[in-house]
Amino acid sequence: MAVLLACAAALIPAPASAASTLTLAQALSLAIERSRQLAAQDFSVSASHDQAIAAGQLPDPVLKVGIENLPINGANQFSITRSSDTMRRVSVMQEMTATEKRELRAQRFSLEAQKELVQKTVTTVDIKRDTASAWLDRYYSEAMAKVIAEQRNQLKLEILAAKGAYRAGRGSQADILSAQSTLALLDDRASEAQRRIDNAQTALTRWVGDAAAGTLAEKPATDSIRLDMKALDNQLEQHPEIVVLTKQKEIAESEARLAKANKSADWSVELAYSQTGPAYANMVSIGLSIPLQWNQKNLQNRELSAKLALVGRTQAERQERLRALIAETRSRIIEWSNVRERYRRYERELIPLAIDRVVALRSAYRGDKANLADVLAAHRNVIDVRIQALQLAADIDRLWAQLNFILPANNADMKATSLTNKDSQ
Repeated sequence: MAVLLACAAALIPAPASAASTLTLAQALSLAIERSRQLAAQDFSVSASHDQAIAAGQLPDPVLKVGIENLPINGANQFSITRSSDTMRRVSVMQEMTATEKRELRAQRFSLEAQKELVQKTVTTVDIKRDTASAWLDRYYSEAMAKVIAEQRNQLKLEILAAKGAYRAGRGSQADILSAQSTLALLDDRASEAQRRIDNAQTALTRWVGDAAAGTLAEKPATDSIRLDMKALDNQLEQHPEIVVLTKQKEIAESEARLAKANKSADWSVELAYSQTGPAYANMVSIGLSIPLQWNQKNLQNRELSAKLALVGRTQAERQERLRALIAETRSRIIEWSNVRERYRRYERELIPLAIDRVVALRSAYRGDKANLADVLAAHRNVIDVRIQALQLAADIDRLWAQLNFILPANNADMKATSLTNKDSQ
């Protein structure tokens, strides 16, 4: 993107100091630092780690205190010492959950913590992509505004020339009015361009805060992406969203293993101390409680079947999402390549031809071989062509941002792969 972007960059005044400029890399870093969603996910990870530790422990013992066989009538009414049947009882009961079950419960929350960590990566990738899109949107909004400003200044010169020709007896007042009308239309386009800049500024401020008030540095190179069309299936296996679904499947599998383990009942042991009146002996009791799983067919087996069904669902969802993601990414890569080819056509052919046409018509107008309306139309055509080219350049970089930030930057499987067309070299 040499010719048009160089012209647009030349129109943007140089910043007073390097400190006042905002590079795309700085914007990405600021957006990550300012994100509260990432902080919220850190809390979720911490919570899941704590739950994993708690799930691996035995349940708290149960303390029981009571009075048994208290008489409510007769000579010993409400006495806790005169009857041999009346006892003050204190007991402790402990549920003995199987070690395997406790390990499976802890594993389930540990997997949840891992899923939250991957979800944090998803959020990081999304933040970078959205921040890059906002930064590029403002960059191109300002570039378009500069193109309109440049053409407006040139048109002012044409109006001055038309007025001079009219005073010299050449041309007509209608030519001057037509030129002024064209200038008014340019002013309207300038207002629309400013609106786009303001909206882009607002969007960028959402991510980087007050730093968005500074001028933007030059944009980075966007002629290569970190994806290989031939290895796309393997690369997208590492996409954070797919990894999240993989972790979700592992959680479902862990819950299924726990449901299978629950077919073996947990038992509880109880130790009790009973005290009667002073004339009678005190007693110690020990007991064992075992749930009777007499309806496993409709209870434990149904629970296991439900958990296995969830495993199948998460596996199917992962496969379907991976297929959709591969198709979407292939389409974006194809569109990115196609738009780049179209942009090169504007850069090499359409923009130079439009500019040459203005020069030729201006010369013809000065030699009374063309009218001012033709010159103004040519000026409008230059603006339209340059704006269309900038829009294509913006589309290229929008797609680049979507493709470049689809995977974490530190993923080992992502090797920089240039898809630059040989014709552009």
